[in-house]
Amino acid sequence: MSRLITALSTCLISIAFAGAAAEAAAPPLTKAQKVAVKQAIVACKAEAKGKKVAWLSRRKYVNHCVAEALKEHPSIDVIQLLKQHPEMRDLPMDNWDST
Repeated sequence: MSRLITALSTCLISIAFAGAAAEAAAPPLTKAQKVAVKQAIVACKAEAKGKKVAWLSRRKYVNHCVAEALKEHPSIDVIQLLKQHPEMRDLPMDNWDST
């Protein structure tokens, strides 16, 4: 039983370190990139509302639209941004100072 607990705790600790390393690997967004992401999200949400996309499929539509809008910004990791914030709320740039 003790070996099982040791193995499980070792696995959990290694997963925690790997997750922390993956999050730290993403470079911070510049002010221009923050503005581009924010504008893309707002535009895509308005477009989805204007096209009267169904409530359940709106999230997928907006995610795809944001990814397409930010293709010209290869330095922004859109996939990671969308995975960390799938609802497009509480984005890191909302909490940052405007300086």
